[in-house]
Amino acid sequence: MKNKVDLIVIGAGIGGYVAAIRAAQLGRSVLCIEKRATLGGTCLNVGCIPSKALLSSSHKYTETQNHLSDYGIKVGQISLDLAKMMEQKNKVVGQLTGGVDYLFKKNKIAHLVGTARFLSPQEVSIQTEAREEIWHAKKILIATGSVSASLPGIEIDEETVVSSTGALNLKAVPEHLIVVGGGYIGLEMGSVWSRLGAKVTVIEFMDRLVPQMDLELSTALQKSLVKQGLEFRLSTRVLGIRKHQKKSIIDVESNGGGKQELQADVVLIATGRKPFTDGLGLEKIGVALNKQGFIVVNEHYETSTSGIYAIGDVIPGPMLAHKAEEEGTAVAEIMVGQAGHVNYGAIPSVIYTSPEVASVGQTEEELKDQQIPYKVGKFPFLANSRAKAVGDTEGFVKILAHAYTDRVLGVHIIGPDAGTLIAEATLALEFSASSEDIARTCHAHPTLSEAVKEAAMAVEGRAIHI
Repeated sequence: MKNKVDLIVIGAGIGGYVAAIRAAQLGRSVLCIEKRATLGGTCLNVGCIPSKALLSSSHKYTETQNHLSDYGIKVGQISLDLAKMMEQKNKVVGQLTGGVDYLFKKNKIAHLVGTARFLSPQEVSIQTEAREEIWHAKKILIATGSVSASLPGIEIDEETVVSSTGALNLKAVPEHLIVVGGGYIGLEMGSVWSRLGAKVTVIEFMDRLVPQMDLELSTALQKSLVKQGLEFRLSTRVLGIRKHQKKSIIDVESNGGGKQELQADVVLIATGRKPFTDGLGLEKIGVALNKQGFIVVNEHYETSTSGIYAIGDVIPGPMLAHKAEEEGTAVAEIMVGQAGHVNYGAIPSVIYTSPEVASVGQTEEELKDQQIPYKVGKFPFLANSRAKAVGDTEGFVKILAHAYTDRVLGVHIIGPDAGTLIAEATLALEFSASSEDIARTCHAHPTLSEAVKEAAMAVEGRAIHI
């Protein structure tokens, strides 16, 4: 039969393209369908990668402005070339999306640019720019990811009211940026534009930032960002947004503070993301969704319709690129009879602000709620020799271990390079390590990772350098 493969993958984001490559490695013929002209999905095109490029560039800018003189480095007048900064961001995106294209060719994966619609559980209609094609496969994987969620009655025009996509492509630094949502995306993009000179106000409905984070880290992060100039309005909800000339008027209501009007040049709606399944025709083939719109899957990532699988942001769980990547590998292996598996208790999360924040495992609040006995070990970067040497001493490492077995239950880090340091902690959880296992592992000196070792030692009250 013409146009037939072993596996069709709908979506070439980080979950979809990893699944496609792994399936090809396992000897399966694969077709991947992607609506964008470039591969990599939200993460590479308008998410993780461009935001980290801007975070890095803006950090260099503020370092040059405010801190290089502390190290005996004298510079002349500093100015911002925003167009060049955006050009650099786009260059990075182009290199990485091009890299995925190379990997597809290397692994002999067929790729079509277009939109997919199910005709049957084994048949998909693909609408490309030029024509419609019908493809057949015994197994089909849905990896269409998610889109930005908005608030009722608020229209995102990507100019004055923007999603994260628009916030990555502003043509000028706004005088006042209001961020609606105190989660990962809002804090990262707020940090970028604050560093570049904008006044940034973050509005959060809850009484704290990033509610799923360990409270001690959340509190420390807010204090740090306030020192950097960001303003926070917690326990506040947005009632509506209206335009007045070239400004946006935001009507808000806070607990105990009543209603108020705020004015901004740009409003970033960063209230989360929602699964994207529009136009797939899932109802036609009987694929079930839950009340939140996520695709329901079993432990093998198979949907309610046999032969149809789903991973990533379209299924329940944290909307993290690396979670989707792990699921992509696992589902490809499961499809060929191997024992693919993802340990959801060891999925790290990182906020790339400055300081960085990274966590894995359970928070202290979760342990209290579940009445699990635990011990705490903490170590400040202020006492770490490498942090001192590089002049980046803000934050600490916090390790939670079971009070009786000493098994590591959660690790939470705020400080320099936390996103890299969390890998050791994730491995510790994956192998059910104890805090003593970490404490008795030799760490190179001088390194930031010694703070992890010292925090593990502090669980038993035997940290050396505090």
